[in-house]
Amino acid sequence: MSGVGQAAIGIVLIVDDVPENLAVLHDALDESGYMVLVATNGENALARARQRLPDVILLDAVMPGMDGFQVARELKAGHVTEHIPIVFMTGLTDTEHVVAAFEAGGADYVTKPIRPREVLARIAAHMQAARMTRQARTALDAHGQATIAVDSTTGRLVWQTPLARELLERFDLGRGPLAPIELLGWLASAASEMAAGREPVVLSMPRAGRRLVCTAHERTAEGEWLVVMREESDAAVMEGLSAAFRLTAREAEVLHWVIKGKTNRDIGDILGLSPRTVHKHLEHVFEKLGVETRTAAAAMAISRVRAAGDA
Repeated sequence: MSGVGQAAIGIVLIVDDVPENLAVLHDALDESGYMVLVATNGENALARARQRLPDVILLDAVMPGMDGFQVARELKAGHVTEHIPIVFMTGLTDTEHVVAAFEAGGADYVTKPIRPREVLARIAAHMQAARMTRQARTALDAHGQATIAVDSTTGRLVWQTPLARELLERFDLGRGPLAPIELLGWLASAASEMAAGREPVVLSMPRAGRRLVCTAHERTAEGEWLVVMREESDAAVMEGLSAAFRLTAREAEVLHWVIKGKTNRDIGDILGLSPRTVHKHLEHVFEKLGVETRTAAAAMAISRVRAAGDA
C-alpha cells in the first residue's frame, strides 16, 4: 500500500492469474502512490470492480475460465462500471486479438513481458482522460441533460447520463453496450454531412405519438460522438403552440396538422370536423399569427417549436 498518511493518487485493479505478474505490477504501482487491488480470475475481477470502482483496470486477456475479453464485456455492459478504462495485458499481438480487445471495450493494451514504466505512463494518461470525462458527465447530470457518447469505430455506448438511459429504455432502444441500430446509421450519415461542410439533419424516431429527437455534435479527440436527446410528443407541441400564440386547443390542433402538411379535408377527417369548420379555425390562426398563408403559418409555428426544443 502507498505511504502511510498519504492519499492514493488513484485506484488500480490488476487482474492476472500469474502471481509473478501481479507482484511486479503491484510493487511498481504501490511505489508510485496508487492504491492497488488484485484479482486472479474473472469472477473475482467483476466483484472487485463493482465493489470499489477503480479508476483503471489492468486486465490479462488470457485466463482460465472467464477470459479477459468476457470480463471486459461484462464491465462495459454494467451502468456502474461502463466508464472504467480497461488496459489489456497480453502476449497475443496478432491483429485479431488486438481487435478483439478493443471490441470488448478496451481503451488500450500492453504486451508481455510487462514494462512497468510504460504501464505507469499509460495508466496516468487514461486516468486523466477518465476524470475529465467524469467531470463532464457530472455537469450534464446536474443540468438534467440526456446525453450519450458513442464510439465511432465500434458503435459502443461509452457512457450515458441517467436521463439518456431512461429515454432509451422508454423508447425500447436499450440494447446493452451497443448504440441502437437506428442511431448508428444516422451517425454514419452525419459524418458524411459534416465532412462535406454541411449541418447534419436531426434524427427523429417516432413511437406512438412521441418522438425521440437526437442532435449530433462534433466528434471528440477520442473519436466519440456526443449525442443530445430529447423527447417530444404531439400533445406537448400543441400545448406549446397554444401558449405561444394564444390559440384555443382546437386551433392549436389544426395548426399542428398544418405543420404536418395535411389539407383541410385531411385535418377534418383526423379531428372529426367538416372542411368548412377547419377553414374557420385556420382563419383565426392566421389572424393570431399575423400571417396570410398556410406556408407562413407553418414556418412560424415550426420556428417556435424548434426554439422551444433548443431551450
